[in-house]
Amino acid sequence: MSLPRPLRLLLLVALLPVILLALVHVLAWNPAAREEADVSCTGQVAQLQPGQALKVMTWNVQYLAGKRHVFWYDLPGGDGPDERPSSADLVRTLDEVVRILRDEQPDVVLLQELHDNAKATDYQDQLALLQARLADLYPCSSQAFYWKSAFVPHPRILGSVGMKLGTLSRFQIARAERLQLPMLASNLLSRPFQLKRALLVSYLPIRGGGELAAINTHFDAFAQGEDTMQRQVEMTDGLLRQLQQAGQPWILGGDLNLLPPGQFEHLPDDQRSWYAADSELQDLARRYPMIPSLLQASGADQARWYTHYPNDPAASGPDRTLDYLFYSPRLTPLASQVRQDDTLAISDHLPVIGRFFIPSQE
Repeated sequence: MSLPRPLRLLLLVALLPVILLALVHVLAWNPAAREEADVSCTGQVAQLQPGQALKVMTWNVQYLAGKRHVFWYDLPGGDGPDERPSSADLVRTLDEVVRILRDEQPDVVLLQELHDNAKATDYQDQLALLQARLADLYPCSSQAFYWKSAFVPHPRILGSVGMKLGTLSRFQIARAERLQLPMLASNLLSRPFQLKRALLVSYLPIRGGGELAAINTHFDAFAQGEDTMQRQVEMTDGLLRQLQQAGQPWILGGDLNLLPPGQFEHLPDDQRSWYAADSELQDLARRYPMIPSLLQASGADQARWYTHYPNDPAASGPDRTLDYLFYSPRLTPLASQVRQDDTLAISDHLPVIGRFFIPSQE
């Protein structure tokens, strides 16, 4: 016996939200815990040499938006006036990022917040744009998304998003993998649209045997009140321990969104809610050498090592350290710096640079 037509219509209306939710979850991007990442190398590419010097840069380039805007998520109340950079900003900032990379010429570049097919940045593939301008320097690259959706129904987005980690290398990348980091707690409605942070691990062969693991990452922000940051630190530490036990040299760089000890107290009151007073960074800093060191980032000269210049009218310059290079004790450090003077108008983050010696063959 079939139901009367009015009841069938009521049932359909009642089931429609469930059907739509199921469809969203089926179509959502759901990466595996561990999966192969895209690698591209063109032409004959040199391999790392035992004992050579290696220059590494990590830089959150803020999707080439520049520093002329206060975006809606930049203020503690989520009420910043701007939703996207202008097309002219994207062109100008691409030129500036290329200028810095050509001037520094790091051997390995770890980039965060590169957009790909996002409505807010004219659907650019920003890693491809950089590769086209820097092909003579960086024949190899790897990449991994950590935000991807054809449509996000947030009123300040209302369109596609795509954001990824990108690693550029002067030397051969033999393979790369994407490792899913622990995620922020979310409900069934928001989970398909949230960021899915990751570790992008690229393996660079060393001539004569062995590999260098170059790890690129961007930890969560706005995670206070949860244990997400601690779990992301613990997973990262687990990977580093595995590499250490295997005797494999490694470098990890990225925007960790973690303060060094001593900087929390210097922040304005309305900025402190984004961080823990007892930073989770110390769990990594106790085990591995880092740039900047805790002494540099917490001492009297800490301003030299600030890496974040907030898009907040109340900020007159860089005021905290959030970006780091960690490195294997098997690497010998040579030099380090945060390039501040001519990068303040490019991104809300500043590039961190380190030079190291690769271990010689035994």
